[in-house]
Amino acid sequence: MLITTPTTETLATAADLLNSGRVVVLPTDTVYGIAAHPACPEAVERIRAIKGRAEDKPVALLASGTQAVTAFGAAMPPAAQKLAAAYWPGAMTLVLPCGNSCEGFRVPDHAFALALLEACGGTLRVTSANLSGSMPALSAAAALRDVGLEADMVIDGGVSPGGVASTVVRVSADGAIRILREGAIAASAIISSARIQSAFL
Repeated sequence: MLITTPTTETLATAADLLNSGRVVVLPTDTVYGIAAHPACPEAVERIRAIKGRAEDKPVALLASGTQAVTAFGAAMPPAAQKLAAAYWPGAMTLVLPCGNSCEGFRVPDHAFALALLEACGGTLRVTSANLSGSMPALSAAAALRDVGLEADMVIDGGVSPGGVASTVVRVSADGAIRILREGAIAASAIISSARIQSAFL
């Protein structure tokens, strides 16, 4: 297991590891995450095992932008487009129709995370780098204590600036919106935002 800081060399090494089915702990704008490439199901199952995450709990995706979200196969109804325009990049996860099911996507407001996503094709499966039921890790040291020893690389980007997990909002194909988890963005701010008010009509 390698512990390093966010450098150009780190970016290349982390991308190589993820693209080859390994597992990496990385900093984001909210909390530290543990990541696997979505094209490597064994790696995704590995992060579930490391966290002790239940099989019925999905692992959301970080994306480099809306183009990567749609390229993954997700639909973005007008309501989702308005939410993305208002809160991406940032601390909102949008659960969107994707094929016969739904997937959660977030575009992080974090330069290194975005660069790593780009280097890995635009999306990564990422969940918070803590044991299930524990507080999210806000530093590499906390992530290392909980799950990092089982990862192939831990990237130490300092204390996460956000410190709170993302708010999760589900947008159905017909544009109906449901807040599944209130996090860094208050539910009241979403509902009252003039920028997306029409999405709730």
